[in-house]
Amino acid sequence: MCGIVGVVGSSQAAPVIFDALRRLEYRGYDSAGIATLVDGRIERRRAAGKLDHLAALLAREPLAGVTGIGHTRWATHGAPTENNAHPHGTGRVSVVHNGIIENFEALRRELEAAGHVFSTETDSETIAQLVDFHLARGLSPRDAAFAALGRLEGAYALAMLFAGHDGLVIGARHGAPLAVGFGEQEMFLGSDSLALAPLTRRIAYLDDGDWVVVTRGGAEFFDATGERVERVARTTALMAGSVGKDGYRHYMEKELHEHPVVIGQTLQRLIDPATRRVRLPGLPFDLARVPRAVVTACGSAFYAGMIGRYWLERIAQIPVDIDVASEMRYRDPPLTPGGLGLLISQSGETADTLAALRGMRARGQHILSVLNVEQSTIARESDAVLGTVAGPEISVASTKAFTAQLSVLACLSIAVGRARDTLSAEGEEALVGSLLDLPGRAGEIFDLAPAIREMAAVIAGARDVLYLGRGACFPVALEGALKLKEVSYIHAEAYAAGEMKHGPISLIDRTVPVVASVPSGRLFEKTVSNLQEARARGGRLLVFTDTRGAERLRGLAEIVVAVPTVDEFTAPILQTIPVQMLAYEVALLKGTDVDQPRNLAKSVTVE
Repeated sequence: MCGIVGVVGSSQAAPVIFDALRRLEYRGYDSAGIATLVDGRIERRRAAGKLDHLAALLAREPLAGVTGIGHTRWATHGAPTENNAHPHGTGRVSVVHNGIIENFEALRRELEAAGHVFSTETDSETIAQLVDFHLARGLSPRDAAFAALGRLEGAYALAMLFAGHDGLVIGARHGAPLAVGFGEQEMFLGSDSLALAPLTRRIAYLDDGDWVVVTRGGAEFFDATGERVERVARTTALMAGSVGKDGYRHYMEKELHEHPVVIGQTLQRLIDPATRRVRLPGLPFDLARVPRAVVTACGSAFYAGMIGRYWLERIAQIPVDIDVASEMRYRDPPLTPGGLGLLISQSGETADTLAALRGMRARGQHILSVLNVEQSTIARESDAVLGTVAGPEISVASTKAFTAQLSVLACLSIAVGRARDTLSAEGEEALVGSLLDLPGRAGEIFDLAPAIREMAAVIAGARDVLYLGRGACFPVALEGALKLKEVSYIHAEAYAAGEMKHGPISLIDRTVPVVASVPSGRLFEKTVSNLQEARARGGRLLVFTDTRGAERLRGLAEIVVAVPTVDEFTAPILQTIPVQMLAYEVALLKGTDVDQPRNLAKSVTVE
């Protein structure tokens, strides 16, 4: 959430910053702004709403200067207005901030008592006023920034610009990510590598508590105590060309169509197709000796973890607990010594998941993370990482990252089963074969788009929608309901199909569509019975099944979408794709902002 860009260069900074902010739109925002140094003075342009509003302002009132900072804001403290948009500052300093300053009220009272006048409702302005306080006392920008950082409590990533100091930007990181990009006589700051992708491929990441002094000649890194530290600049493989829409109407549409490739690339990293064996990277702990696993994540990643739990328990016969990360970090559950903490995150920067990681590590858990960004904070603090090969995911609503996570968790479950001797070599070969079949089967699902659009037409006029699933398809129902809420703003709830009679059935009538994921398998007939009960109450049944289950359901459901029949093990991965496509098609009919839904952010780096 929120985006930061800083430039110390030799050409005009504002266009470079603006283009980088465009690449950060996926993180979610409701206002934006840029500040540069012009003849030693700080000048800024800010606008509420989308970046097009800022672009129009810059066209009317251009910003000169070769040193600058920019920001896309997702409102926390204060309404999403131009006045509350970043950068904030005084005549001496300008600041952009991601995160939340928890002690801002106390600091604000202290600064107001010292004569400082505040003009916004934000916690972020407190940082600028605090730095200004120290600058007014005669401290240098470096010393003023360090003094101010020592007073801040909470989560933040910062970039600071100082009047009269062209060629200088100071950044800081505590709990929210920040990266430094190295160019030729130009340097950059960014919330993540995607912002910097076309500008440089040499990137260093600040550790938690670090701050950095960036000049044209390079970067000096310091830890929280002010001691000089080294942070290695690494070459990133991310290329700017990978973030275009490639002719699709939306990033979400493009990313939906990337499911087959992403699943294939992820499996290719973890499976030897010649031997049909899973080959995990070397782990610093023995999977066979892990007594218990605890899975934690947020949002769609949590639902992926739920499916992973089904697989791990069934295939590897290992006890698995699962918690939403925002609950686990405060619940303080007892953990078995030597257990496995399994964390799942697309960005690797999710604040609650990171806090859960640190809590599990403090209590003796091995930490294994499933991530799409292998240079992220969670990656650096894990014992080992299993990377998803999803590439950049720009749409706020996660799609391809979800199936990539499931692909990794499926391979992990097989590996743990083999290590614990609960899965035979023949069993591994069969399960691996079903995984290797997935990319081709996933590609066939897009031929079902006309039937999915028929479903979308039914749902688009509804106020409430129920989603149902059993077993590993219950989390698929949860994912479908979440996607529909995210991109179409229609209220949707998902239930385990067997729970329908315990309350939700009272909601069913002709105005409430019932969407069900019902692949053939052990639980098929049980779920069909639940659907019959829903139909008896007037429910409009919209069913995702497979070719084997379609004949049984066509006389029962209003619309049936039959995906290719696959093994029960891999069915949840395949069933996920059409429920995500359904949400996209409903959003098109509703005319919502598909890639940047209201109030949502891609990467949630604060509580």
